[in-house]
Amino acid sequence: MARGKVQLKRIENPVHRQVTFCKRRAGLLKKARELSTLCDADIGVIIFSTHGKLYDLSTNGTMQELIERYMKSSHGAQTEQPENVNHPPALGRSGQGSGCHMVTTRVPFSPGLK
Repeated sequence: MARGKVQLKRIENPVHRQVTFCKRRAGLLKKARELSTLCDADIGVIIFSTHGKLYDLSTNGTMQELIERYMKSSHGAQTEQPENVNHPPALGRSGQGSGCHMVTTRVPFSPGLK
């Protein structure tokens, strides 16, 4: 039996929301581990719950090492790319292209996080 499409909106019931968070968090971390194993990729995932609890996964080495590597590579890439480069928009399955594009968001890093 096929499952129905999930409507993406905030779950109002706090118990249902917590259960969904736990299940989806576990699924996300499992998929990250699988991707790392299958493709030999170094993956880091950081999740903060609504209560402020930290969940993280670093597939190779420590999260600190992975973040330092990210900072070094993103600073180097930032200086090498000209500002006026037009990047193609991400296309979904119905459009052309692979649909696989890297998106990064800069978040200030605090060395006190563990």
